[in-house]
Amino acid sequence: MSLLFQPLAVRGVQMRNHLWVAPMCMYSSEEGMPNDWHHVHLAQFASGGAGLVMAEATAVTPEGRISPRDVGIWNDAQADAWAPVVAAIRARGAVAGVQLAHAGRKASTWWPFSGERGSVPEAQGGWRTLAPSPIAYSGYADPLPMDRAEIERTVTAFADAARRAVGAGFQVLEIHAAHGYLLHEFLSPLSNTRDDEYGGTLGNRARLLLRVVGAVRDAVGDGVPVFVRFSGTDAAEGGWGIEDTATVARWAADAGADLFDISSGGLVAHQRITAGPGYQVPLAAHVRRETGLPVSAVGVITEGAQAERILAAGDADAVFAAREWLRDPHFALRAAAELGEGLELWPSQYERAARVRAS
Repeated sequence: MSLLFQPLAVRGVQMRNHLWVAPMCMYSSEEGMPNDWHHVHLAQFASGGAGLVMAEATAVTPEGRISPRDVGIWNDAQADAWAPVVAAIRARGAVAGVQLAHAGRKASTWWPFSGERGSVPEAQGGWRTLAPSPIAYSGYADPLPMDRAEIERTVTAFADAARRAVGAGFQVLEIHAAHGYLLHEFLSPLSNTRDDEYGGTLGNRARLLLRVVGAVRDAVGDGVPVFVRFSGTDAAEGGWGIEDTATVARWAADAGADLFDISSGGLVAHQRITAGPGYQVPLAAHVRRETGLPVSAVGVITEGAQAERILAAGDADAVFAAREWLRDPHFALRAAAELGEGLELWPSQYERAARVRAS
């Protein structure tokens, strides 16, 4: 059997393979509620053979949404609406995960297909954003620096969201500390110029993330895997880098995190990143080598053989893909065929297509 299609267990939760669906924002919610779009969108990837289906960045507070169209889990009604979506994923053989998020200074923005850009004015449904320091992302409104009470509320919001998520049936939680959103903003010296215990040294800048990891772990107990998504680098001079990522990953593991999902960028508009097949894999490989901790890789991974090589080289323990699943919701079925695997992943209803190909 290929490495890609062997099972993988984290804290006793077993994924049927190592090819997973990365969280992808759909901007299709009203008042933070998941709906039929999320149900069909996510369940199809389970039918397509994914080992883990990670739901999109899901806001832990209303002001933590990237846009007014973002989904959330800051109240019980949202958790109840997530439950049938989660059940559909699990009924199709995949593990259901959710990414818990707060967008910080990159919140209250227009969604990509709105026809607008930048921050949504308050008169049109937007809100004042929060950040570690009063430094705006280029082209966005100025954020308000968070005081200690707001920091405390944020830690509590992540913990409460984690409880709701597990109650809704999610089996894996991911804390979003990447792509220039709130927890990443605290981590990077380019966006965090505080002079209190949450700013300055790396230990201080990591304090909020570590408190969130610990609060989430306390909220859900020992049986639930907790991942952290990092940007391995800001790809900008003077910013967060891969050695910082490795160091803070060790600290986060001590606080209760299990696996580190390594992406890159998103903090500043002047970043310099050249994308291409597997372009972020070396970041994941570095963290894995330096720390010995489990990591996942992501970034233009489009073929089964490519994913298999990543695992065989020891660069990652699992592979997340994003846009390839949008192009082909049955990516895992295709990858299995490419690697000569059997029909075990195929839903019984699809087996006639697996066994016989039209000429």
